[in-house]
Amino acid sequence: MSLDEIDTAAARAQILARIRKALDVDPDDMAGQEAVRDRLKRHPRNTIPMRARLYGEQAVRQFAEALAKQGADVTRVSTPKQAVGTIGSYLGANNLPPRLRMGEDPVLAALPWKDAWDIERVFGPAEPADRTSLSRAAAGAAETGTLFLVSGKDNPTTLAFLPETHMVLIAAGDVVGSYEDAWDRLRARYGEGALPRCVNLIGGPSRTADIEQTIVRGAHGPRRLHVLILG
Repeated sequence: MSLDEIDTAAARAQILARIRKALDVDPDDMAGQEAVRDRLKRHPRNTIPMRARLYGEQAVRQFAEALAKQGADVTRVSTPKQAVGTIGSYLGANNLPPRLRMGEDPVLAALPWKDAWDIERVFGPAEPADRTSLSRAAAGAAETGTLFLVSGKDNPTTLAFLPETHMVLIAAGDVVGSYEDAWDRLRARYGEGALPRCVNLIGGPSRTADIEQTIVRGAHGPRRLHVLILG
């Protein structure tokens, strides 16, 4: 273990110790530990509202409508070729340079980029100069129109927060009704105890009304969110 890893582990232990103290949790409480292990093993479901009990096209329609109400641009595309064409059109319509920052996601890499030869693609975590990024969502919940983006080299978390324009591709088949369904899908994909380090839930572009109740976009994330639903 390196010195950096030791420092990180020590800092994590200190933070968790402060949280336990604030919550008056006894770290030696075996009954409490067993209750936590049991919950993690069983994954008991929470209440699922009627609006989230949707499947197939009904879920996709509500998902798209909910995202649009939250300020996202949503486009349904039928083929990978149409997805690439839509990306190029969106960049042009918003006066954005033909340049995308993206990760190593194999699904995004397999898109027919030869049909968009003028779009430059750069790879890796986002940098301050990047204006547009492209990610792939692992799942989407129609319950509230929420994207589930997982961290890692395939889709670095910075892509969802640093560039002013964030584009996200999601397969129609990955849109489910509820949050519980979305978490079940992630567990099935990655396996028990192997979820990504971070899962970001995104429901629209960044905006706030903290100052004089005036809506401001891009306060702590992208000003634009364009979601492409493929299929």
